[in-house]
Amino acid sequence: HVQQLATEALQEIRIKHRWQAIDDENQAIDQARKNKETFFPEVLSNNDTIKQLLARSRYLLYKSEHKWTSEQRERAAVLFERYPDIEKAYRLSQELSWIFNTTIDKIYAFTRLAKWADKVEQAGFKSFNTVSRTINIHHKKILNYFDNRSTNASAESINAKIKAFRSQFRGVGDINFFLFRLTKLFA
Repeated sequence: HVQQLATEALQEIRIKHRWQAIDDENQAIDQARKNKETFFPEVLSNNDTIKQLLARSRYLLYKSEHKWTSEQRERAAVLFERYPDIEKAYRLSQELSWIFNTTIDKIYAFTRLAKWADKVEQAGFKSFNTVSRTINIHHKKILNYFDNRSTNASAESINAKIKAFRSQFRGVGDINFFLFRLTKLFA
């Protein structure tokens, strides 16, 4: 979940720039109309307009750099040159993913997450600070993941099955019989 929060924080920064680009273009169109001129948006080196660049870069920001296509690589270069804060946020997001994907020891994970939190604080991104605080608050649960790569997904799955089973019978009248049925069906 923490990695997903970091990716969402990155996308929030991209979207903020996209809204600004839309607003800037709308103002430029209005100004061109007032001057009785035709508006031509700026076309970047990869043949995207600024709005297109920000819209089309959505999916490449979800991926690792080594999984980018050549077109995505070119788009990322243009994007990061124009918006260095998006690149910084992308690097923070990827570093967090790297910590979760490569670290197998709790102690190393704790140290790496602390160093990552320092980088987040220095970067000054509000949304990433929220991710960092979430890690800080739930660090004991998060560090348990590094023991044997276990999550609570199986427990959540069983819980969902129990809720569905309970709703199928519109509640539970006899708790002991309900638990007996659960153990027979799901044990």
